[in-house]
Amino acid sequence: MSNQEPVLIAGAGPTGLTLACTLLQHGVECRVIDRRGGPASEPKALILWSGALEVLRRIDVADCLTKRALPLAGASYWSNGKRAGQVRFGSLAGTAFPRPLCVPQSITEASLYSRLRKLGGDVEWNTTLVGVELTGGATASVSATLSAPGSTPFSSMSPRWLVGADGSHSKVREAAGIAFEGSTYARDFLLGDGEISGDLPKDEAQYHLTPEGVLVVVPLPGGGHRIFFDRDATGEVSPLSDDDLQALLTARGPDGWKIRRTSWRSTFRVHTKVASAFRSGPLFLAGDAAHCHSPAGGQGLNTGVQDAFNLGWKLAAVQHGADPALLDSYEVERRPAALRALRNSDRQTQLWMLRAGPKRVLRDTALRLASASGALDRKMVPELAQLDPGLESSPAVPGRLSAGGAAGEAGARVDKKSTLRPGGRLPDAGWHPLSGTSTWSLHELLAAGRHTLLVVAAGAGSADAERTAQETADMVGRSPVADQADVVLVTGLRPAGVWDDSVPVARVVETGQSLVSLAAQGPVVIYVRPDGAVGAWSSHHDLTALASGVSVLTAPAGRAA
Repeated sequence: MSNQEPVLIAGAGPTGLTLACTLLQHGVECRVIDRRGGPASEPKALILWSGALEVLRRIDVADCLTKRALPLAGASYWSNGKRAGQVRFGSLAGTAFPRPLCVPQSITEASLYSRLRKLGGDVEWNTTLVGVELTGGATASVSATLSAPGSTPFSSMSPRWLVGADGSHSKVREAAGIAFEGSTYARDFLLGDGEISGDLPKDEAQYHLTPEGVLVVVPLPGGGHRIFFDRDATGEVSPLSDDDLQALLTARGPDGWKIRRTSWRSTFRVHTKVASAFRSGPLFLAGDAAHCHSPAGGQGLNTGVQDAFNLGWKLAAVQHGADPALLDSYEVERRPAALRALRNSDRQTQLWMLRAGPKRVLRDTALRLASASGALDRKMVPELAQLDPGLESSPAVPGRLSAGGAAGEAGARVDKKSTLRPGGRLPDAGWHPLSGTSTWSLHELLAAGRHTLLVVAAGAGSADAERTAQETADMVGRSPVADQADVVLVTGLRPAGVWDDSVPVARVVETGQSLVSLAAQGPVVIYVRPDGAVGAWSSHHDLTALASGVSVLTAPAGRAA
């Protein structure tokens, strides 16, 4: 392959593959290397939550995974042989994925790799990142040295950006001199996937919390279960035998559970660490290279996938001419998300590790009360699902923009409970498509993972609505993301006459009032980022402020009108 690709991705796990697919969908070539000989065959991570599934839907992988996954109905916590608490899944609103899916990481990687190849990309397997050299100061450049079959002895390239998706022992992180801060549990974690006889759960995860340690049981798609234990650290890294796993299962699980056979076993230590920075000049970190978690709650892979999409569309926009300052928002947005996920998984792990005494009694009581009141469902599930982007403080979500710079001049109503919040998700809205789109709702449209400009007008066919749609389309046509953006005119009534089909605008009629109610004082233009978060909005009269306030809408040098 050429050494001229703008992005070199080290690592072809779920994070690296998601990043590569995102870049290619946004029209940017990349080079992906991995020291392994091919996609993972080990099942490893199992759970995909709503936030990650929405990302995978944007790169056209979610449907494939859904067909091969097992939806989980809930999770239960057991102590002294009795159920102490229960969480039910399926009540998450505003998403096409209200339940987490159980699907082995090997299937996730295979699906992502297949999608990458359909997009025209590939992975250079058996290729190792031998060295990384940064030169220059504020405008640093990077040179990467690679070792691959047939190279004599090494090859080098100088990408515009290098992304380390190369795991917890990241060479990219090491080259950048970025600290990996955190700790390691003084426990070994042991697991086995296989066939187990007895009255095991069919569609829920179970946590059996005993004084000796935890037993986690998760049903697998296609049959079988994963069993997972902790024990005092011994330094032994070899997987336990089936007999050893059975001894732990007998000690901690219900009577009658018997291991028939296992197809995969593993022993590992758990680290809870996060990189002190996610970027150093042209070097970026994502996934396990940036953060690693306890397996509790299945947060690691999910967080990495969302890292990848966030970074991918931003790198693509800058490559197409957007202000490079957009890349500064990657760490601002994703490091806090990683810290939240780490705290969630660490909190659950600490819950497992209470052995005896008053703290154990207090835990069991708290679980019963929180389960009975529904607080466990309301608090825990949204945190694990990672649906709320929490981007209010990001420089990439300026919110209301107006020519005068004063709040309240942009036409739309907004407050803390508004449907329109900087960095928040727009609630779904149903509509009837008229032209330019075949989607029947806002979220279905946003599932394409493109930049979206919603031109919202309460009426239909008004001069203001038509003019705003035309001017918005012209603005997008001059922008760096012209080929990766959609303009949609949303009205409350079907136009009585005909419209100009030469204007590149999709037209829909909203069936409710959630969007059109925002335009009571005149047309409002809402910029929605590829990740579905509200970036900014303005009135018709403030389109210039919108364009100048959102870097992806600012015409690059040489293309300004």
